[in-house]
Amino acid sequence: MIRKVLIANRGEIVNRVIRTCKKMNIQTVVIYSDADKDATYIAEADEAYYIGPSAPVKSYLNKDAIIDVIKKSGADAVHPGYGFLSESADFAKEVAMTGAIWIGPKPEFLENIESKCYCRKVAEKAGVPITPGTTSPVSSVEEIYDIASEIGLPVLLKLDKGGGGKGIEKINSFESEEQTESIFLNMKKIGEMAFASGDVYVEKAVLNPRHIEVQFVCDNKGNVVCLGERECSIQRRYQKMIEESPSPVVTDKDRERLYDYTKRLVKAMNYTGAGTIEMLRAGNGEYYFMEINARLQVEHPVSEFVTGIDIVEQQIKIADGLPLSFTQDDIYIKGHAIECRVNAEDPVSFTPMPGSISKIAFPDVSSGNIRIEHALCDGYRITPYYDSMIFKLIAWGDDRLTCVENMKNALKQFKIEGVNTTISTDLRILENAHFLSGKFTTSFLKDERFI
Repeated sequence: MIRKVLIANRGEIVNRVIRTCKKMNIQTVVIYSDADKDATYIAEADEAYYIGPSAPVKSYLNKDAIIDVIKKSGADAVHPGYGFLSESADFAKEVAMTGAIWIGPKPEFLENIESKCYCRKVAEKAGVPITPGTTSPVSSVEEIYDIASEIGLPVLLKLDKGGGGKGIEKINSFESEEQTESIFLNMKKIGEMAFASGDVYVEKAVLNPRHIEVQFVCDNKGNVVCLGERECSIQRRYQKMIEESPSPVVTDKDRERLYDYTKRLVKAMNYTGAGTIEMLRAGNGEYYFMEINARLQVEHPVSEFVTGIDIVEQQIKIADGLPLSFTQDDIYIKGHAIECRVNAEDPVSFTPMPGSISKIAFPDVSSGNIRIEHALCDGYRITPYYDSMIFKLIAWGDDRLTCVENMKNALKQFKIEGVNTTISTDLRILENAHFLSGKFTTSFLKDERFI
């Protein structure tokens, strides 16, 4: 049985994991950098260890420092949260070498899915639709043009081991072979520097799609259960801003199809743990596999709200070798949930705005329809070292419009002094006619002139 979990992360996700661990009577160990020495979760955890300067490479990405804490604390499991080292096969291997349990998919699985071409090959073999294009890296501009002539323009050049919206370039025409070659070579260089791989593949661009993802959990016995889909089309620069479940565009028939695709792919990959299959929905209603996220997602609370399943608890139980205690027939989507990510940014330009929160007042959560994930307090310092998201607000309602109203009321109750936030932008989106109608795509912010 897992008795002590080290949470290899920072910010709101640390409080989130601590909450479930306390419910399960599991001790917690947290780590912190110079920037987070006053974090509220330090007092909430059973043990806390300083791991280095604010720069991530010297703290939250410092594998040696975190491994040392595992040994010092006697933690018998590690929850990586999201971001940082959450999908690092090398780190997962090093954790396993200490004798601690990695709360996530096996290291060899993480190693395989670093390659998007590998994932596309497995999906295609499993009968899961992928966008037309290559399932192996390309070696020249001539090859890119040959493929584009076959599948049609525009096409996307993507880094095989890229991530976070980085390493994606669109080719709209054949007019300048010299320009295409420059893009291709530059991408290879960036890939080698940032991801230790310059491999590039080609896929047809799905214009103005919707971004739909399926949350699932899978135990070590091969039992896979899907926990509904999430609509993630409200985004800028390939980064999500607002997520909801269920999607206003997914029908019951669509959901059955998405569940089928997810289960086929998860079983073909021998996946264990919690994860997400991300899909693109084209204008004609067809779905295409995009990628698999082998970790907890930032937006997981909306799925928890509508299914009643604690996903972190399931992660821990699966890592401990326990089978799922429910089947697909036990899962019902109840009501509607929306999550707003609130960032310390200029609400118009989305430029990060570090600073200190002089005073903060939170919305009333006594109704049970509002959930706040955060690690904030008066005097909280927002540094330039980490992602600018400072909290997540999740609302639930019997239906989508009620949920939107609950979210708007909660956002308006927030009082934050000292820094700019994107709360006003979230409110504008929630009041937009196209958002309210459910008729939008990933180009929503551009189409509605938010950017």
